[in-house]
Amino acid sequence: MAKSSTSFTCSACGASHKKWAGRCDACGAWNTIAEEAALTAGPAGKTLGATRGRAVPLSDLSTQDAPLPRKLSGIGEFDLVLGGGLVPASAILVGGDPGIGKSTLLLQAAARFAQTGTKAIYVSGEEAAAQVRMRAGRLGLTEAPLQLANETNLRNILTTLDQERPEVAIIDSIQTMWADHVESAPGSVAQVRAASHELTQFAKRRGVSVILVGHVTKEGQIAGPRVVEHMVDTVLYFEGERGHQFRILRAVKNRFGPADEIGVFEMTGSGLQEVKNPSALFLGERENPSSGSVVFAGIEGTRPVLVEIQALVAPSPLATPRRTVVGWDSGRLAMILAVLEARCGIGFAGRDVYLNVAGGLRISEPAADLAVAAALMSARQDQPLPADAVFFGELSLSGALRPTAQHDSRLREAAKLGFTVAFAPAKAKTQGDHGLKLHKMSDLNDFIVQSFDAIEG
Repeated sequence: MAKSSTSFTCSACGASHKKWAGRCDACGAWNTIAEEAALTAGPAGKTLGATRGRAVPLSDLSTQDAPLPRKLSGIGEFDLVLGGGLVPASAILVGGDPGIGKSTLLLQAAARFAQTGTKAIYVSGEEAAAQVRMRAGRLGLTEAPLQLANETNLRNILTTLDQERPEVAIIDSIQTMWADHVESAPGSVAQVRAASHELTQFAKRRGVSVILVGHVTKEGQIAGPRVVEHMVDTVLYFEGERGHQFRILRAVKNRFGPADEIGVFEMTGSGLQEVKNPSALFLGERENPSSGSVVFAGIEGTRPVLVEIQALVAPSPLATPRRTVVGWDSGRLAMILAVLEARCGIGFAGRDVYLNVAGGLRISEPAADLAVAAALMSARQDQPLPADAVFFGELSLSGALRPTAQHDSRLREAAKLGFTVAFAPAKAKTQGDHGLKLHKMSDLNDFIVQSFDAIEG
């Protein structure tokens, strides 16, 4: 009989180690290595190479497949992030901070699916069925023909799903699932990986769309091994600030649609409500122009989104001035400040710098460089920029402005919301004027001349 062995796996990066250590050599994380039992090789301890399997069918690239049918939930923002609806036999992972509204969103989606004739089952491993019904009553969903279950044993869940044959199954959450053939505690690396694998394979085998809820770590990553994100077809993050009522559903991986697509929701007393025009939401009140406030014309997935970027520059009483950023990359802010000082002679030494993206949205697009630089200079000079102007463009270390993608979509969205002026890189390719006065600039010094001098004249 083959001797059983164990391995040690890092929960942060998934690296395998022969023995336990306090620090993972692969990613450098501390206290993330856990022991797990090795997978069995085959019957009677035989290796996989000693047993003969069956040949799998092969096909060529010219094979024509039927288009994938999609099921619509009726929640437009949710369907948009999924790429146009839910694909059968797909596995979806939804992550987010505790209390952000993951269970509320998926309960609403499951109820909508059930109301449209799609058989749906909601399995909760964290709440009793009575608690789920209480939340459904608050959301006005008690009449929806949705089936509930409270179970954490993976074998029982798979047996129930196999008998009931639903079209949509929601598992809340994957960290509470317990596979009895894995010798480790629920929530461990081995348990999360085994449960995710079994549920994903069940989805492919039975044609059921399985949605898994995952908790996140303090760094904002989905807890457990990263291999779980590779197993599933779609990974969604539900984001938002506790102080804001707005929530962002973002696709970071999608095999059936565009990644980086976002859906915007508003948390109300009756649940999550769709926000049809996110740009108007993130802009807020802008009747009176103020220094340090500009509008960035960005792209989130396939949709243009206009968002207000706010900057504050104030004298610092500290030897090392503060650099505080909310909603943007702090390293990129340091780069913009260095370019302004080295290429334009505008120093920020001895001054605290605060940068904020309004509405709780997080921006990762390089096209926001010009808008951030404009907000910093406006705050530094205490000179407001026009309230009807939008900004976009990537900034290089030489101070040059580089073009970005989808210029026409940005300009059309700005014109639709009443903006009349746009500042863009000189090489930006546009078709038509879109009703905007377009200022094209080659570098940051050219932008300073046009924005702070020529625009008022």
